[in-house]
Amino acid sequence: MFIKDGIKFVQNFAGIIDKSTPHLYLSALPFSPSKSILARSLCERFAGIAQVAVGQQDDWPRNQQVLQGHTSFVPSVAYSPDGRHIVSGSDDETIQLWDAQTGGQVGNPLQGHTGSVNSVAFSPDGRHIVSGSRDETIRLWDAQTGDQVGNPIQGHTGSVLLVAFSPDGRHIVSGSSDQTIRLWDAQTGGQMGNPLQGHTDSVLSVAFSPDGKHIVSGSDDETIQLWDAHTGDQVVHPLQGHTSSVNSVAFSPDGRHIVSGSWDKTIQLWDAQTGGQVGNPLQGHTDWIKSVAFSPDGGYIVSGSSDKTVRIWDAQTGVQVGNPLQGHTGSVLSAAFSPDGRHIASGSSDKTIRLWDVQTGSQVGSPLEGHIGPVWSVAFSPDGSHIVSGSRHDAIQLWNAQTGNLVGNPLQGHTGSILSVAFSLDGRYIVSGSSDKTIRLWDVQTGGQMGNPLEGHTGPVWSVAFSPDGRHIVSGSWDKTIQIWDIQTGVQVGNPLQRHTDSVLSVAFSLDGKYIVSGSINKTIQLWDVQMSDQVGSPLQGHTDTVNSVAFSPDGRHIVSGSWDKTIRLWDAQKGVQVGNPFQGHTDWVRSVAFSPDGKHIASGSSDKTIRLWDAQTGNQVGNPLQGHTGSALSVAFSPDGKHIVSGSDDKTIHVWEIQISSQEAVTSLNKSTSMTSSPIHFSSSGAHALKDTQSLFGDVFDVKGDFRDFVHLQNDGWIVGPNGQLLLCVPPSYHSLFIYTPWTSLIIPKGSPELDLSRMVHGPTWYKCYSPVSTSKTFKSAVAS
Repeated sequence: MFIKDGIKFVQNFAGIIDKSTPHLYLSALPFSPSKSILARSLCERFAGIAQVAVGQQDDWPRNQQVLQGHTSFVPSVAYSPDGRHIVSGSDDETIQLWDAQTGGQVGNPLQGHTGSVNSVAFSPDGRHIVSGSRDETIRLWDAQTGDQVGNPIQGHTGSVLLVAFSPDGRHIVSGSSDQTIRLWDAQTGGQMGNPLQGHTDSVLSVAFSPDGKHIVSGSDDETIQLWDAHTGDQVVHPLQGHTSSVNSVAFSPDGRHIVSGSWDKTIQLWDAQTGGQVGNPLQGHTDWIKSVAFSPDGGYIVSGSSDKTVRIWDAQTGVQVGNPLQGHTGSVLSAAFSPDGRHIASGSSDKTIRLWDVQTGSQVGSPLEGHIGPVWSVAFSPDGSHIVSGSRHDAIQLWNAQTGNLVGNPLQGHTGSILSVAFSLDGRYIVSGSSDKTIRLWDVQTGGQMGNPLEGHTGPVWSVAFSPDGRHIVSGSWDKTIQIWDIQTGVQVGNPLQRHTDSVLSVAFSLDGKYIVSGSINKTIQLWDVQMSDQVGSPLQGHTDTVNSVAFSPDGRHIVSGSWDKTIRLWDAQKGVQVGNPFQGHTDWVRSVAFSPDGKHIASGSSDKTIRLWDAQTGNQVGNPLQGHTGSALSVAFSPDGKHIVSGSDDKTIHVWEIQISSQEAVTSLNKSTSMTSSPIHFSSSGAHALKDTQSLFGDVFDVKGDFRDFVHLQNDGWIVGPNGQLLLCVPPSYHSLFIYTPWTSLIIPKGSPELDLSRMVHGPTWYKCYSPVSTSKTFKSAVAS
């Protein structure tokens, strides 16, 4: 048991240890699962290391390593026959060899192709690699030296989409967008016989049978064909059943069955002798299936899909085995079993290769319980103690702003997505607007709905807001109108405000309650007189796309707007003119804007997944973008004290960001200063978990301007680094998709995302002080015994 655990330890952390030996202790031990005998026997002796305070995994994960090096999609991966190496082909026109144990690159990339490398494979003896490319050539490489063997193999008149060796290594088969399959002599590179013709569209996949007597092919024409490898004749009729392109085909190890994966999202099993379909299609993927393969013993099938998952299936029953393997952030283009069947390698459009353990697969942390859809709207209570959120396909949730815990039961009643929520100024009530076309009022204390739904809109209600005196509600709708409602009676006040020529996405009251501002899909902003129920002045024009969000400044003198044109604009509320230039920086739609309580700053959330802070006077961005969401930031709001921003996202989470505007204001004036603003470095909701020793991380860094937290970040490879690339900690691949805390994040809702306790961690030149001698025999015995 101890030896097996040690092997898992090496497999999971070899890449980290290879890059920096001290991180055998500093990174590998903290992130070892709680059930690891090796880690438990050692951790007590290393008091000065980080700890996973929340979300530690119980057992070794399936996702062991992430191999990074390619600069574009990785459409093909393959194991060497001895399982020691992995080869990958990429759209960056290179082939890369990797150490399957450590994940390190072996030698330099193999270069020569002048187009995307679509397919790679090892020869049966492991001495050669074959590759097929968009440049219409096939190339043979020496696996030991990386040199190209002979000239490119030419003959195809279209992109070479897949290549494979025959079992004896004497021949190569290739499939192409020229609708043909060709056989080649692996030694001479000469074409053998005529092309195999029969498909009426691109040949996407080809494979030899284990005895080398047959070839199977899958095509864009939705069929699978079986061929005699010797004569080139078709064997049996085309295999039909898929309703879209057949992306991938493979023989079972005994040659009796064929598996196929298709754009129709299904996997099919076929009898190789009769061509008949075996059982029902294997269903579970939610997008195109890009790759399928049998395990070496034929007991399992692995599949990779555009739904970003890898799945394992029981070949006998067709039942999915375990949960999907998740971690890739792009389509899974290729998946392959290792020769011993214990591991899977997958290549993705996210430019990485991931290695998975087939046998284990514990979940990281607890399931995150909260919203099950995008969080469309968030707001702080007036006293800052609570956050309210509204989501698609969900109820309204109330959260403790300090702890992130759910308060009471969800507020239920709407029959559609909750698009907008807001607190009354006294904090006693919540108003919500929904795609069910209604507005509802809720008692915060009891969670009960007050009165009947407010009905009158004929389209989804995109935005709601309370008047400052709490007597009225304003709503903006897809039906192009704005309505004002009496809270006491639930009756509409006056006629709808109608001037916008398209849907109204955002409404807000001025602080004195005399005016309403609205933003619309028609690219305009409109000011309204509440008492007169009439338009004030001409529409504010300047945005070149939908106005998604509007807000008044606290003093009522300015209006801020955010638009799909990726800009934020400031307007003079009295004159109706734009103030200064647009605020630019977001790289996608601006979904939400809000003023700070003192009116000096503006927060914005965007489809570029960032939240940004702006100086309302100068229009300059303050600090770096706040990053952590994995989806669009749909809603932002300031806390009443102005020290935090809350954001809701279509990644189904709510983030609370600590911004400390007083520090940020200092940042904007740092043109004349060379000092940095010192702030605690933490990746947790608890300030007690902050890194105590920041000296080693920042050292004598005085030539940069800003807040310490701007210079500590998590890289794509999992390393948390300082301003000059100093290594603090490495987060292993199994945590990557769930590790969303940043130094700026003070809380993530729902709770359960991994959090780190760095309070006792030593690092840098004094890393060796992490060791604290204790009685080793007792520690080891107790770890093994438990």
